[in-house]
Amino acid sequence: MGIQSALGGGMMTPLPPPGGLVEAFWDYERALMSNDVPALDRLFAPGEATLRGDANGLLVGHDAISSFRSGRGGAPRRRIVQTHVQTIDADHALIVAITELDAGGRGQQTQAWARLDGSWQVTAAHVSVPAPALDERIWRVVGAPLVPGSPDGPLAGETVAVKDLYAVAGQRIGAGNPAWLDQAPPEPDHAWAVRALLDAGAAVRGLARTDEFAYSLAGTNAHYGAPPNPRAPYRISGGSSSGSASAVALGHATIGLGTDTGGSIRVPAAYQGLFGIRTTHGAVPTAGLLPLAPTFDTIGWLTRAAVELRAVGDVLLPAGSASGSDQLVVVPALLGLAEADVAAAIGAWLPADTVREEWPADSLGDWLAAFQTFQAWEAWQSHGDWLETRLDTLGADVRGRFERARAVTADEAAAAGEVVDAAGEAVQELVGDRVLVLPSASSVAPRLGGDLQAARDATMRLTCLAGLGGLPAVSLPLRTAEGLPCGVCLVAAPGRDRDLLDLAVSLTG
Repeated sequence: MGIQSALGGGMMTPLPPPGGLVEAFWDYERALMSNDVPALDRLFAPGEATLRGDANGLLVGHDAISSFRSGRGGAPRRRIVQTHVQTIDADHALIVAITELDAGGRGQQTQAWARLDGSWQVTAAHVSVPAPALDERIWRVVGAPLVPGSPDGPLAGETVAVKDLYAVAGQRIGAGNPAWLDQAPPEPDHAWAVRALLDAGAAVRGLARTDEFAYSLAGTNAHYGAPPNPRAPYRISGGSSSGSASAVALGHATIGLGTDTGGSIRVPAAYQGLFGIRTTHGAVPTAGLLPLAPTFDTIGWLTRAAVELRAVGDVLLPAGSASGSDQLVVVPALLGLAEADVAAAIGAWLPADTVREEWPADSLGDWLAAFQTFQAWEAWQSHGDWLETRLDTLGADVRGRFERARAVTADEAAAAGEVVDAAGEAVQELVGDRVLVLPSASSVAPRLGGDLQAARDATMRLTCLAGLGGLPAVSLPLRTAEGLPCGVCLVAAPGRDRDLLDLAVSLTG
């Protein structure tokens, strides 16, 4: 395919491409199609000013672009069908290429080229490809809508991304695992929470992806991929309510219905800049929900605004509500469990009248160990019969957790259960009638391909507290000094869900 010149330099006639540019362009195309990462690195300008953007977001700096290329496994196969050059001067030019993808559809690539130290290199690029009819990283099933809501009701006009653990009549529960989906029968009825939302006027947009059996906080499903994080591109979405969170963040739905056992609402809310609530254990019926660890499993949801979060609570939460003080309490030892940028963002957000007090933190490690042991025991009780001969159908991270769960003995579970009960009482006593302020997650969203286990372990030292006490927790979005999303979490006594939702509205204006 030949290269066509376009008008350049304000002249009325096209300027020819500068010498060597066309050859560099085709060198780039060959390197891209062969996934020759070192060659691609050489053809992109060094330094922190180099840019590459696509629908997922903007990468800034040569190193970030190189890291992205190294981890993606190659670009979609394509051919160039049109190429236009706009020459700026002897050392600068713009190239726009129209592409046809082997998978169908047309794309467009725009590159700014500069001659640096005698070699042509890309200084900025933007790539567009046809949007998929269904982004299978986010959705398993989607409709317009999949299930209509009642024509009247307080949530009329709202749309729900339902985590693929809930029963939706006529659909199967996929649980994030293809083998489970293959044997799952269609559900005869809606889950209680789904039915309540439909009766209130909300429509089900579709069934959203989850980590396998909800046993992860990452959102990196080994079978379907990682849902995108539009607020922090090229970073993980957070899980296990990953598809629901991404659908809300992207504007595909206004409500993300999820679950929270060890942080699966609070973590994606923090990573994606959303509002989220983990409800008091048992406050919202779990009928029609596939369990993970029933002692800790709770209903939760995500929205883009605090008023929407409260509107859903008006539908799903029981009418009565426990009451207490709105006094905020922060524990420096707990705040210090977060990375410095997250702790600084929360510290800057805290109202002036926030009480700072010291809590005994020596037992936190033992509490987390008991939480994880008892969670693992219940997870195997919930799914062990099916998984016993099917562990090889799981992704490596979730498989590792279930293999450890299989090894937990009844005596170990009983001992862990005693610690869980004592820890729950201690947490409730420490919180009292006030509102505890915590980081929703220990860090901003880790980059895709990074060490996710370390982030999980650090975050669960914080998120396990609400789980141990059966407490409600609301995550509010903040940003670090670098502009990345993070979350501050408000935790209160059991039954104070509505109080926390009201407080969230008042604190966010």
